[in-house]
Amino acid sequence: MQRSKLPYFFLGLAAVLAASALVLLALKLIERNRAAKPPPPKPPAAVITPPAPIEGLDQPVQPLKPEDPAKALEDLGVGISTSDPADLVGRIAKALESGDLATLGKLIGKDALDPATAERLKALSAANVRLRQPDGVREVGELELNSRTRWALELDGAEPGRDRIFLDLKRDGSKWSVEKITLPPAAGEPIPKAVLADPLGVADAFLQAVLKQDFEFARAFVDHKTVSDAKIAGLCILFEEGEYRMRKSKPLRAMFQREDTVGYLANVETTDGKQAAQFTLALRQPPAPSNWIVSEINLDQLLADYARRVAGGDVYYSPLVKNPAGGDTLALYFEFDEDSVNPRTRRQLEIVSMILRADPGKKITLSGHTDSLGTEDYNNRLSSRRADVVRDFLIKAGVASGQIVTVAKGASQPRRPNVTETGDDNPEGRRANRRTEIYLDF
Repeated sequence: MQRSKLPYFFLGLAAVLAASALVLLALKLIERNRAAKPPPPKPPAAVITPPAPIEGLDQPVQPLKPEDPAKALEDLGVGISTSDPADLVGRIAKALESGDLATLGKLIGKDALDPATAERLKALSAANVRLRQPDGVREVGELELNSRTRWALELDGAEPGRDRIFLDLKRDGSKWSVEKITLPPAAGEPIPKAVLADPLGVADAFLQAVLKQDFEFARAFVDHKTVSDAKIAGLCILFEEGEYRMRKSKPLRAMFQREDTVGYLANVETTDGKQAAQFTLALRQPPAPSNWIVSEINLDQLLADYARRVAGGDVYYSPLVKNPAGGDTLALYFEFDEDSVNPRTRRQLEIVSMILRADPGKKITLSGHTDSLGTEDYNNRLSSRRADVVRDFLIKAGVASGQIVTVAKGASQPRRPNVTETGDDNPEGRRANRRTEIYLDF
């Protein structure tokens, strides 16, 4: 009888399964031993400290090696770009004051720093320059609307004319970078009237002279055929008495730009920053070799703000009026039946006296005026006293008597009607008529 092979088959299968189990058990023991052993220590990685970014900038500045200061303004990149031009200029100012030429060069970039400018900048930095406090960093205005702008670094203790560094910035998309840097004339070089003789440079130089009450310097930038001396003096008085300064943000905004004519909107604010006003400037470029000159000043908006804040809303109570003979005239006002110089009038006359003392060849005509109340004889004598009191103040302030001519007009030349259309008294009109006008015969 043939024996069955089936039991042998099952015995073989059991042996294979037992062997597989032993192999799996051995693999698990090996894996467990590996997990129990700590991994071999790795060699320490080199610690790389990235350069500290400049706060507020969109790119970090890669400083050059400090042991090689002679090359601090060489091998520069394209310059830093940032969305905030004020912060970029502020960082440049800090680097300049601290003598950090490496950072200074990286912030400005190679396009704005030619070799000669780089050497001059090194010399300035080595001289331990300091910026004026406050307002050492100043926005000048726009070269092109929303695309190119100019800033100034005001150097403390430097000679006038050598006390400003100008930075022209350009916009590419949303980023601003330095396009050009203009350094002040070096010692021994002549100082021009305006370091930058383009229209923005001339407009800024003119307004800075007005802010300093420097009539003669301001006068050097205007077209005397179209801008009267009275208008320049009136602007000096408005800035002084109205306590105006150029607005810190966008003080000069580009309105229009043609080949030989440029217009700016001048933004001003009160010194406490609470009130704002505007006026406009136009400049033209005469045939070469003449520089740009201020050809028109429109003070209507500034006079309206001045009237609202200083003159109680009376737009006719203005320090600058039209002269019947043509041109502009300064006006000083008096209370009813008075001929004394009040504190407000005194400050205006101090400005006029500075103009006259600066040039003894200049002459003025003072015309006294009254309202219509009173007899003709009385008003003539009152108007004479009003002209004389202004003359006497100027003489006491150091103006030569030969520079002053006085005339009495009485009530003959009212600026506003003394009565209304219905024949009633007009106190507001009479208020504007009680005055002494100063005609600058320059």
